[in-house]
Amino acid sequence: MHPRILLATLNAKYIHAALGLRYLLANMARHGGEDVRAMTALREFTIQRPAQEVVDALLAALGPERGAVQVVGFGVYIWNITQTTEVVRLLKVQRPAIKVVLGGPEVSHEQDGMEIVHLADHVITGWGDVSFPKLCRALVFGPRPLMKVIAGEQPPLDQIALPYAEYSDADLAHRVLYVEASRGCPFKCEFCLSSLDKTAWAFDLDAFLAELATLYQRGARSFKFVDRTFNLKIDASVRVLQFFLDRMAADPSAHLQLHFEVVPDHLPERLKAMIAQFPAGVLQLEIGIQSFNPAVQQRIARRQDNATTAANVRWLVQHSQAHLHTDLIFGLPGETWQSFAQGFDALHALGPQEIQLGVLKRLRGTPLAQRSLPGQQAEYGMAYSFDPPYTVQHTDAVSAEEVHTFVRLARYWDLVANSGRFARTLELLLQGESAFAAFADFAQWLWGTSAATSGLTPEALVDALFDYLTAQRQLPAGAVRAALLADYVASGARSNPKALQGHLPERAAPAPSATAALRQRQDRHLALR
Repeated sequence: MHPRILLATLNAKYIHAALGLRYLLANMARHGGEDVRAMTALREFTIQRPAQEVVDALLAALGPERGAVQVVGFGVYIWNITQTTEVVRLLKVQRPAIKVVLGGPEVSHEQDGMEIVHLADHVITGWGDVSFPKLCRALVFGPRPLMKVIAGEQPPLDQIALPYAEYSDADLAHRVLYVEASRGCPFKCEFCLSSLDKTAWAFDLDAFLAELATLYQRGARSFKFVDRTFNLKIDASVRVLQFFLDRMAADPSAHLQLHFEVVPDHLPERLKAMIAQFPAGVLQLEIGIQSFNPAVQQRIARRQDNATTAANVRWLVQHSQAHLHTDLIFGLPGETWQSFAQGFDALHALGPQEIQLGVLKRLRGTPLAQRSLPGQQAEYGMAYSFDPPYTVQHTDAVSAEEVHTFVRLARYWDLVANSGRFARTLELLLQGESAFAAFADFAQWLWGTSAATSGLTPEALVDALFDYLTAQRQLPAGAVRAALLADYVASGARSNPKALQGHLPERAAPAPSATAALRQRQDRHLALR
């Protein structure tokens, strides 16, 4: 039997599993009926898959037209809207009778003029857990809905079936599992869609932990919590962390990987005591700093105690073994190149393992987006690209040239710093009064000599770093080579960069523990970002 209703999306990578689609699937019976659930299936793809192949797979899953209504629901996001639009266009050409339903943040706001909305039959804005099953029932059994854009119903959380049983054994074995103990966010940062939430809502913790226990018993060991503010309610945070500590105590060999997004200035002693109990390689904490500039924070309605934030990050670095993934955003209203550099230097001095450098994006529906249209100059001189992901092009504080320079810098920072491959060499590279200025100088030199931000192999980076540090910075060749050699061997790389020829040990191979630790860190960084 072919399904008549398909839930589909294009993920950024295979390792990502769509939590939203699994919520819809889990709620089809409760809010659409057992018969509707029986005719529903889930299909996931990646954005790298050719659109025609996606369409072919969807049509093969649905089978031939039988005169009955067939429905395909797509989850649409800022990173997949271009590819999803092409899929919907081809799908409608090849089988016009299919009812296409859209949902997700990218189609929940400002639908006018969006090609994908024009092509679709229905759009559900906001929450779809209840509204999508009800719409599918109406499409299949009648009466057919007349409205194209349907405001999603937001029910109490106890009326939403949890989705975790919809993770397959293959998901558990090969993919990061997304989970959430709460929805929403009480903060009002104007660049973020969560600013539209009135508050945060927590799922029943006993029911949620029971689902986690089932996943763990099935073999799940990698969990990414998508809660916007995991440490908002400390009692709940402590219980969740204790859940995992108990499992680790019962099975010390369990290789857990846990990712939480935390509010940087809310880390009471009880939570610190829990975090300190986790060994290295288990906890990754995503800490959104975004900006240390008080004037910028005020312009985007971001409440953040900078002194407390810095103290908490410093404590986590010094007293915990958590891997800290900290975020800064370039292009916020009023943030200059110089003030961003000061914020970067302040954060770098605290010593987090990663500093993710992002560029502001215009997210449809956010308060900041409401004051600016793509391609047009608006408040604070904000101008954005017409095309996804709608990155800022310039502001009244940074020029277009500065934005382009920063984009290249951020790419090189990922390759050199966040990759973990150049820990010792990075210390030499960032010497000086300003770590940001030091790296910006290297980035400018690397762009000038390579004219590339992709295709740079680890070996090419070794040679570039050697040339830059010895020729431009005038550092002793022996010290630079020693740092690069130690980094290269520890990374597990097996080639022969020009700068290290004659210095690599024969058949260089790092100690297994060093290689394993680095690879685990890199894999976790890729999967949990």
